[in-house]
Amino acid sequence: METKGLNLRQILAANIKEQRRILGVSQEKLAEMAGLSWQTVNSLECKRTWASDGTLDTLAQVFNIETFQLLMPPETRAALSLRPTDTLRKLAQAKKAYDDNFSNIYNNIT
Repeated sequence: METKGLNLRQILAANIKEQRRILGVSQEKLAEMAGLSWQTVNSLECKRTWASDGTLDTLAQVFNIETFQLLMPPETRAALSLRPTDTLRKLAQAKKAYDDNFSNIYNNIT
């Protein structure tokens, strides 16, 4: 998504919509999860209104991200998407897969 020239309201709307789709929920379900009205979620996604600090915090909790990430352009936020523990877990999985493959190859040639 090209965000050059987008204002903060447009970035927030795009991020809410993207995070909601990642969760696989409707606007109504997101509203229920966050304790908001579906009209509020719709107004945020359609750039008709702005969110209070509390609403931003609540949405971030529902999305399991940091609040400031809702205000970042998607390409900038993508660089922060992996938490250190997720990165370590992925590295451990890759190492195990490599070790398993190496063992299988070694066993087949010996």
